[in-house]
Amino acid sequence: MKFLKIPELSFLRKPFAGLLALLLMLPAHAALVPLNQIVAVVNDEVITQQELSKRYAEVLQTLTRQNINLPPRNVLEKQLLERMVTELALQQHARNTGVRVDPAQVERAVQRLAAQNKLDVAGLQAALAQQGQSLDLMRNSIRNEMLIMRARERDVDNRVSVSDAEIEGYLQTQAQQGVETEYNFGHILLTVPENAAPEQIQARRARADDIVAELAKGGDFGQLSASYSDAPNALQGGVSGWRPSGKLPELFVEALKPLMPGEVAPVLKSPNGFHILKLIDKRGLDVALNITQTHARHILIKTNELTSEADARNRLLQLKERIDNGVKFDDLARLHSDDASAAKGGDLGWVNPGDTVPDFEKAMNALQPGEVSAPIQSPFGWHLIQVLERRNQDVTQERQKLLARQAIRERKGEEAFQDWVRQIRDSAYVELRLNTP
Repeated sequence: MKFLKIPELSFLRKPFAGLLALLLMLPAHAALVPLNQIVAVVNDEVITQQELSKRYAEVLQTLTRQNINLPPRNVLEKQLLERMVTELALQQHARNTGVRVDPAQVERAVQRLAAQNKLDVAGLQAALAQQGQSLDLMRNSIRNEMLIMRARERDVDNRVSVSDAEIEGYLQTQAQQGVETEYNFGHILLTVPENAAPEQIQARRARADDIVAELAKGGDFGQLSASYSDAPNALQGGVSGWRPSGKLPELFVEALKPLMPGEVAPVLKSPNGFHILKLIDKRGLDVALNITQTHARHILIKTNELTSEADARNRLLQLKERIDNGVKFDDLARLHSDDASAAKGGDLGWVNPGDTVPDFEKAMNALQPGEVSAPIQSPFGWHLIQVLERRNQDVTQERQKLLARQAIRERKGEEAFQDWVRQIRDSAYVELRLNTP
């Protein structure tokens, strides 16, 4: 059976429905325990054995498909429970601090997921059912992921700042290096609580040393990651994918530089805990600096409790008809657009590839200069887009500064995010009741 291509989000669950499907997927020697048993208390909510067993079944399926050697069940369950505790603490923080998710946005995410698998929503539901999953539970998983993402944007990403001095320093470093290097590496993170006692720190360091020793003897990195790592991608084998050096912590870059593919760096210590890095490969990155820019403007209608998807689209259809009949686009943008660009007649200036979300960019690129699009949907709402002109531009200096700012923001944002997760997890009341040998 062909499995659905479901994007892996940092905390996204893919629950299974039905005890029969669950039991069929568990190893024959798995011990049966009461499904309503509470295995963890997180503030005023609980995690049950049934929820943990479902998560174990999904991860078991994922690791098996990826040909990753499975850690012992008790080790993997302990790792999964800690991850579920952190997820629940983050969701509670988001809800308790006023984060809300519009059901329409969840539905759009479901529709995009279906489209990625070349299905409609009904087809997605049928395919999920064949895999023992439920569309309603997937909606709930997506909603929880959006809660965490919204809270991260508010508490972390929006507070990250990049100074001109940091940009200049980044560009000077890149000039000295010539061509930026990209690394593909495995990462195992062993977090240390914010106010950890010396013996806790020593125990985590000893665990890190044991993992490095196991890797030196030929241990499976993916299995060790799934068993012990606290990194978001731990259950996907801990592999980072290709990452430019500018978007990595300097600590990582300095450790990866001297390594040959297949080698493991000595244990690294950061404020988050202990890191184990294994270099898979590295390569140079040539950046094209001559690009096609588009001068565009748009009218945005946002959806909310008062404006439905259909209302937004119909309003734009009416506005487009008026534009087609000679009313000026910029005049209508000033009167009707919900975007900050409304005061400028919807003018976005010169737009570089990648500056806008994919749905917007695809529609914009399909237009000829002077042409106005039909209403198109993006995560921000519904748009009318008009392309004014295009040009090929050498954007070496401005683009380099923009890329530098993006790289620094991403690096600082990821470091701040890990600190934020740790602080919320450490501040939560947690009682673990999982009985593992």
